[in-house]
Amino acid sequence: SMGLEGARAPSKIRLGGLCPPNNLRRPSSRVFTVEEMMPYVQHLKGAHSKNLFLKDKKKKGFWLVTVLHDRPINLNHLAKKLGVGSGNLRFADEAAMLEKLKVGQGCATPLALFCDQGDVKFVLDSGFLEGGHDMLYFHPMTNAATMGLRPDDFLRFLKSTGHEPIVVHFDESDK
Repeated sequence: SMGLEGARAPSKIRLGGLCPPNNLRRPSSRVFTVEEMMPYVQHLKGAHSKNLFLKDKKKKGFWLVTVLHDRPINLNHLAKKLGVGSGNLRFADEAAMLEKLKVGQGCATPLALFCDQGDVKFVLDSGFLEGGHDMLYFHPMTNAATMGLRPDDFLRFLKSTGHEPIVVHFDESDK
């Protein structure tokens, strides 16, 4: 039999260009939800992310929202915090995600912001910056892998893509 290493080789090649190999953790099967992913990555010390790709109903803009993986999100509360008016935020469809970020359903990631031509605003949970985390974990364009970045490197990356994060402080009561 090929063994695990042989079975994983294709993903190693596909992701090799995107990530430093020592920062990469590959679950053995494709994952689609944060809940399914956590057993594979919870041993990694740091902050894990959950990503929502949203649009406002008036179609005036797109928002990539990155929050701590266990943060419950109420779109109406978030809309008010972002000043787009309660009831105006909804999930963008996959076609929009593919067009703006070049990633498919379930693969939204701030690491895709380098594909954006200026149409997507980036919203970051303040918990990533204030939690004293050594590492922040995101998908590198595919949710079959996880990549770790130091907070200052992550902020440097964002700046290089022209995205100034809109840092949202979620109320303690939202936790």
